[in-house]
Amino acid sequence: MTPKLSEYVRTEYVWASARIGLGFIILWAFLDKTFGLGFATKASNSWINGGSPTTGFLKFATSGIFEGLFSGLAGNAVVDVLFMLALLLVGIALILGVGMKIATISGGLLMLLLWMTNVPPANNPILDEHIIYLILLIGLMKVRAGQTLGLGKWWSNMSLVKRFPILE
Repeated sequence: MTPKLSEYVRTEYVWASARIGLGFIILWAFLDKTFGLGFATKASNSWINGGSPTTGFLKFATSGIFEGLFSGLAGNAVVDVLFMLALLLVGIALILGVGMKIATISGGLLMLLLWMTNVPPANNPILDEHIIYLILLIGLMKVRAGQTLGLGKWWSNMSLVKRFPILE
């Protein structure tokens, strides 16, 4: 009798892999925008070289019903810092599996805002990857994905986290 695939792949490892993968996608965006690694951001436009991590996208790549709102935020130093902090902290939290509640909630808010920059989306009247990432983030929180292949169990037992469960 041939074993079923489910006997080899445990659900918690699938969720942990999704968590780590999404964390890397988000952290990579931070790294590329900070150092201009030449993928989405040229070195000359990097944050450390004086570029704004939000200007190019918010000024030239927004469309739809919220275009005016988002293009008006382009290059704002406070928006730049908040955006980059969100990418850094959410990315690290997901990779490590710590602070999953606050990381998934704030990451979900970030994804919703990114989706809103192009409503309706270019290739689908409703969905784009940001909504799928948002749904994935909700799933990661619900299944406690930081507990597998991460530091979530250790993190959850810290006295500060027990005192303030939102930090779990």
